[in-house]
Amino acid sequence: MLVLLPPSETKSDGGAGLPLDLDVLAMPQLTPVRDKLATELVQLAADPDASRAALALGKGADAEIARNAALRTAPTRPALERYTGVLYDALNAKSFTKAQRAKAYARLGIGSALFGAVRAGDPIPAYRLSGGSKLPGLPTLAAVWRDVLPEALLAEAEGELVVDLRSGTYQQLGRVAGAITANVLTEHPDGTRTVVSHFNKHHKGLLARALVLTRAEPADIRAVARVAEKAGLRTEIASPTELLIIT
Repeated sequence: MLVLLPPSETKSDGGAGLPLDLDVLAMPQLTPVRDKLATELVQLAADPDASRAALALGKGADAEIARNAALRTAPTRPALERYTGVLYDALNAKSFTKAQRAKAYARLGIGSALFGAVRAGDPIPAYRLSGGSKLPGLPTLAAVWRDVLPEALLAEAEGELVVDLRSGTYQQLGRVAGAITANVLTEHPDGTRTVVSHFNKHHKGLLARALVLTRAEPADIRAVARVAEKAGLRTEIASPTELLIIT
């Protein structure tokens, strides 16, 4: 099973790993695009005003631009520790035992505007690039990735079940045919249901945690629903590939 998580705008600083080495990342067929985007991002960082415009940053975002400037030289840490925020708080990887962390590295992938996708254990630096950003002189990131990322993800899954928890922006970078997706809705007292960003991220983090910790090897959407329900999530199956998590 391959569970794909979205990245986050917020990232932890520092790390104890060596500087970025694209050759050690999973899905090496993505290396040429990763290398091109990394080069473009470092060059863009030399022009703070252009960086702010391209990356939709405010005037107080000098630290984010500095991260991009140091992309090739900054220390790295596993992607699972690099990304932060609501989803990753709910995943709570810090609580994993050594065996559980190994399982997380084996089961989790994380979407990325810069890297396309990485495995949870891949060593990466802090950076700033969102899926909706457009770097000067390049097409949209969806256009940059769509010819190579879907095939790379399918090859990485090796025929196993894919549970795609990425947001729409990151799914557009490279869709995985036949993947199970989750749609988290909040149910209101009047019976209406809406998407609330915070709860969407939180419950996807809880689902990802359940899928890491389960001893089962889910082979279809019903098995994924059973894992979710055992973790206390209320689910509905809306279609052969869409799992609704109702809170």
